[in-house]
Amino acid sequence: MATSLLARLGLPGFGKETQKHYGVIGNFDTPEDLLRAIRTARAAGYSKMEAYTPFPIHGIDEALGERRSPLGRIVIVCAMVGLTGAVLLQWWTGAVDYKLSIAGKPLFALEPSVPIIFELSVLLSAFGAVLGMFALNKLPTYYHSFFNYTRAAGASNDRFLLAVEATDAKFNAEDVKTFLDSCGSRHTELVEA
Repeated sequence: MATSLLARLGLPGFGKETQKHYGVIGNFDTPEDLLRAIRTARAAGYSKMEAYTPFPIHGIDEALGERRSPLGRIVIVCAMVGLTGAVLLQWWTGAVDYKLSIAGKPLFALEPSVPIIFELSVLLSAFGAVLGMFALNKLPTYYHSFFNYTRAAGASNDRFLLAVEATDAKFNAEDVKTFLDSCGSRHTELVEA
C-alpha cells in the first residue's frame, strides 16, 4: 500500500519503471569523451550516475559529484583508539593493578611505552582501513545489475561506460538514451535490474 502511494507521488525509486530497470548505459571511446558526457549530464540535471572504466581517470570523482571518502577519518579514529588503549593499558597494569617499584623507577613512564603505543595504533588503523573499505564499498556484493549490460566485460579492458541509474529523479529511459547518444555514446542500452 505504502509503495503504491509513493509510486503515485512520483518519488524516485518507487515507480514501475525504476523497479524493473537498473538504468541506461552508454559506451564512450575515450576517457575525455566520458568526462565530457558526465559533465554534460550533470549540467542537464542528472545526479544518479556511475562510471565504469578500465583504469582510474583523474577528475572523474569531481565530475560525478562524489564527496570525499570518509575512510581517512575512520583510520584516524582507529589510530586514536589504539593510542588511547595502549596508554591506558600500560598505565593500568603498571601504576594501578600490579605496582612494582624497581630501583626507584616510576610506575608508569611514557618513553618505554612508545613501541606498544605505535604498534597498537598501526594495528587498529589497518583494521579500520580494511573493514572501512569493505563497508564503504558494500562488499561483498554478489550481484549487481550492471552485469546485465551486454558489453559489461569491456569495462575492465577498453571501454568507458556511463550509467544513468533509474533511481534518478529525472530518469526517463527514452530521454536518457537520446541524451547519451547526443553526448557521443557508441552503444546505448537500457539495462534490466
